Amino acid sequence: MIRWIINSLIIFGSALMIVNIIGFVKYALFVKGRQKWNKGRWILYVPIVLLCFFFVGYMAVWIFGSPDIIMAGILFGGSIFVFIMMLLLNRITKTIIESEQLEAKLMAAEEGNRLKSAFMASVSHEMRTPLNVILGLDDLAQKNSDIPPETRMQLIKIERSGKHLLGLINNILEMQDMDGEELKPKNEAFFLHNVTNQINAMAETMCEEKGLTYKLETGEQMPDSLLGDEMLIKQVLMNLLDNAVKYTSPPGTVTLGIEAEPSGEGSCVLRFTVRDTGVGISEEFLPKVFDLFSQEDASFTNRFGGSGMGLAVTKQKVEQMKGTISVSSKQGEGSEFTVTVPFGSAEPEKGLAASSDEVISLAGRRILIAEDIDENAEIVADLLELEDALSERAANGSEALEMFRNSPLGYYDAILMDLRMPVTDGLESAKEIRKLEREDAKTVPIIALTANAFEEDIKNSAEAGMNAHLVKPIDAELLYKTLFRLINAGHETG
Repeated sequence: MIRWIINSLIIFGSALMIVNIIGFVKYALFVKGRQKWNKGRWILYVPIVLLCFFFVGYMAVWIFGSPDIIMAGILFGGSIFVFIMMLLLNRITKTIIESEQLEAKLMAAEEGNRLKSAFMASVSHEMRTPLNVILGLDDLAQKNSDIPPETRMQLIKIERSGKHLLGLINNILEMQDMDGEELKPKNEAFFLHNVTNQINAMAETMCEEKGLTYKLETGEQMPDSLLGDEMLIKQVLMNLLDNAVKYTSPPGTVTLGIEAEPSGEGSCVLRFTVRDTGVGISEEFLPKVFDLFSQEDASFTNRFGGSGMGLAVTKQKVEQMKGTISVSSKQGEGSEFTVTVPFGSAEPEKGLAASSDEVISLAGRRILIAEDIDENAEIVADLLELEDALSERAANGSEALEMFRNSPLGYYDAILMDLRMPVTDGLESAKEIRKLEREDAKTVPIIALTANAFEEDIKNSAEAGMNAHLVKPIDAELLYKTLFRLINAGHETG
């Protein structure tokens, strides 16, 4: 019985050693296939040679010796130990390979996102540049009081179509931002009445053009000085109001309601409601209303337009501000969207808190326009001329730098800087201007006026020392207001 146990241990140990040798041979071939070793490659064969010697020793002991149970156990245990080490080595190698593959996939994904972002930025710039010319020339043409009524109506239709295209471009870019890192909203002081005045002006115009009635309803004891992201809340409300106007037929009504809910010392929650008497939403479709590219009825696209991105983008903006959005609707009777957003209470900075009904005057102000495209430069110059402002043009960033360097102290009241220009781009030019050893180099307002509309572009502008970032196509009123406020705010960098 003992002899049978001894022989069994040696036989199984020898067989296991053969398995170990084959396993290490495969491992050596695998490593050689993944790595090109020109020096020290012999180390892969050392375990194989040693295991072959062990195997020969097993056979010699079994055939020529008289091993006892202890010797047979040691030989068998050695085979088990080598087998376990081989399994452990294979497991470690597999884990490393999986980690390398995961890292390669992550790098490929990051590179793909980088290329996609670069492509979207390029496409955005190329689409916005001609659209800026179209809308800019259309705006200038409409300011001509001598054009016939029929021509004016055609210009208005061009403006509507251009702005619709601009809205689609903006939605596409915002969906691109949703694929990236979560954007942090600004936490700056602003006046609520400025927001409502601007929203009312735009909403009243949209409703008047379509034959609708617009109403604003506000609660009692509304706060005015708030701390939050003014631009984001305006975008949210305009998206909802635009949607309400789009899906309401005359003679209908669109209503914006605003109420305040105290939520603690130094803060409050504002509840915005946008109601309409339009086509409404079916009960079955309500859960999908904020989904990307969702359309309740394909015929609505032909009848009302829309891409199915607006409400998805709006929801994302509300969530960025730590708010909530909900909807209630009945088909054929209209819809009501409710947005609640927390805000802080603060006093706006002096010089930047002027009311939206302030008198804007740029008369006599001299503006340096850095723009490489002739049509864009002409549009900006014409818009400034309408406000009795003076302008000079630089065809690239390097020329803008030299014109400012060689000008008398305080000669330019502000600089409008395109970002993508030959020779020297706008970012580098702004940095060089800020470095100049002259008093007005640090204080002259530099405003980015560009088709680059991504959040990263806005950050780059601020890091280059620019005071504001305006996106093409040009909003004339926003351009005038930005220039007026920065010039009259003591040229403070913001």
